[in-house]
Amino acid sequence: MASTPELLSEHGCFGGLQRFYQHDSREIGLPMRFSVYLPPQAAAGNKVPALVYLAGLTCNEETFMVKAGAQRLAAELGLALVAPDTSPRGAGIAGEADSWDFGVGAGFYLDATQTPWAPHYRMESYITAELLPLLADALPIDTGRIGIFGHSMGGHGALTLALRHPDLFRSVSAFAPICAPSQCPWGRKAFTGYLGSDESGWVEHDATALMSLMPAAPYPGGIRIDQGLADKFLAEQLHPELFEVACARAGQPLALHRHAGYDHGYYFIASFMAEHLTHHARQLGLPVNA
Repeated sequence: MASTPELLSEHGCFGGLQRFYQHDSREIGLPMRFSVYLPPQAAAGNKVPALVYLAGLTCNEETFMVKAGAQRLAAELGLALVAPDTSPRGAGIAGEADSWDFGVGAGFYLDATQTPWAPHYRMESYITAELLPLLADALPIDTGRIGIFGHSMGGHGALTLALRHPDLFRSVSAFAPICAPSQCPWGRKAFTGYLGSDESGWVEHDATALMSLMPAAPYPGGIRIDQGLADKFLAEQLHPELFEVACARAGQPLALHRHAGYDHGYYFIASFMAEHLTHHARQLGLPVNA
């Protein structure tokens, strides 16, 4: 049984409610926080579809709700927004806060298999096996209509969780995702620490590798990615071109939009948030103008 979430704060927002929660996580073994935006259509317990947003390195459950500017259009569309934290907090593991790209704030949305990370760093199971059922029990969210998207490390998480759990997520998109973590410094550091040095075990958590193994298009309605061409991490860390090739080989429709002048931050994300929300709304069966 999922624990009942404690409401930490609530704020009126575009006719709906912005909420922040905490609960005792079974999968993580520690308290976890997440945020939810409920649009006005969720009033009186009416169930609405939802998007799960996975944030990037160093971020938390507040980052997206504060910076992305998503609530206004979500209110118009009737979409709930859900943002979990990016890692466990307070695990007490030696060195877990020493690096900004590994440990605290950098859970990479997978279940660690290596000591000392394995007992608490279980972000994949937390999201798929605990958070989604908790949302169904505690909030007016239609868990049969869930999409997933994210940014950077969270874009990696969105792509891989969507490919690994297509029964849970009906739509997927990403902003500047880490598309081939097995082939970039961020991913290799995280995978070695969380999963061990045997790279054969990394394939299951690498979006490009996963797509390369697909016998057919897992998302025939299309995947959307937006990438800024002024992103300082593009060449070394992100590799969208590799995912693009893998999608073409699998017959997976991919809309990869490259934008001159945009970097890796939330000014970029906010600039194209509307396109992502409407992408998901269409696939989740909501009416969309234009």
